Amino acid sequence: MIFRFAHPLALFILVIPILVFVLSRLGRWRTIPAVMLYSDVRLFDDMNSGWRVRMRRTPDVLRLIAWVLLVIALARPQGGRTQEVIRGEGVDIALALDISGSMAALDFDPQNRLQAAKSVIGDFIAGREFDRIGLVVFARDAFHQSPPTLDYEVLLRLLDEVQLAPDLLLDDGTAIGLGLASAANMLRASTAPSRIIILLTDGANNAGAIDPLTAAQSIAALGMRVYTIGVGKTGLVPILDDLGNSRLIESDLDEDTLRGIAEITNGAYFRAVDLVDLQRIYDQIDVLERSDVERQSFVRWQEQGFIWLVVGFVLLIIERLLRHTVFQTIP
Repeated sequence: MIFRFAHPLALFILVIPILVFVLSRLGRWRTIPAVMLYSDVRLFDDMNSGWRVRMRRTPDVLRLIAWVLLVIALARPQGGRTQEVIRGEGVDIALALDISGSMAALDFDPQNRLQAAKSVIGDFIAGREFDRIGLVVFARDAFHQSPPTLDYEVLLRLLDEVQLAPDLLLDDGTAIGLGLASAANMLRASTAPSRIIILLTDGANNAGAIDPLTAAQSIAALGMRVYTIGVGKTGLVPILDDLGNSRLIESDLDEDTLRGIAEITNGAYFRAVDLVDLQRIYDQIDVLERSDVERQSFVRWQEQGFIWLVVGFVLLIIERLLRHTVFQTIP
């Protein structure tokens, strides 16, 4: 709820009584003092004055309040509610996230690869407004963690619950093709003008019956675009085993396949070896894939001056009645 005056300049009329008062005081200061003697009235100081005497200024106060209320009514106070109209459509996005055991590698110190990915993806989701976003996780198999939704709070909560496949007692592996196909299936029924898949993985396709490049060709035929992100350093990287002991594993990231997927679908391939790289990549994708949405705000104003006008006239009537009855003076 917002408030305004349609004619705010009318409020300057309130300055008139102040000017009249100031000018009257200046006139009194310039008056020559009287020289005629008059009786001393201090003998009446101890006498109790009646309530009429104590309240004799009431009509003047009522007239002043009425004056203020009528001036406010003249300025046309208005209350309004803002209504927002969204024109256009957002982007439909499927996030495909690798949860294979190698995502526990600690080369994103102090976080492992999965923790770093979840943190940056969370920031990416929080920065969108009108886009439906879904989440697919994959290891040896692929799962829909969340369907495309505008409820980002629920989506962020489901993202936070994502764990590594070994921690969930799932078969380990990296089925990139299956993850792509699952993400594409999530967006297949979408009518959004732009549909994209953001695939993040640290390995090579070693599971599933679907070849990643074949999946990419089908995705391109559906008019979808894929951004692929390869995470992790090459060579030997540290990882914690089930007993909490550190050991080294060989990073087997297949950049050629990820680059091929991006080229086939008219997307782009990105490489992230630390948290700064990963954040920069999602920022670039965020700029590349913006919603074609126009936000328009309308305010419906309602006049509220009538009540001020009524109260002001009522006070004027009361003032006149009091001045000619209870507080009537005889010249």
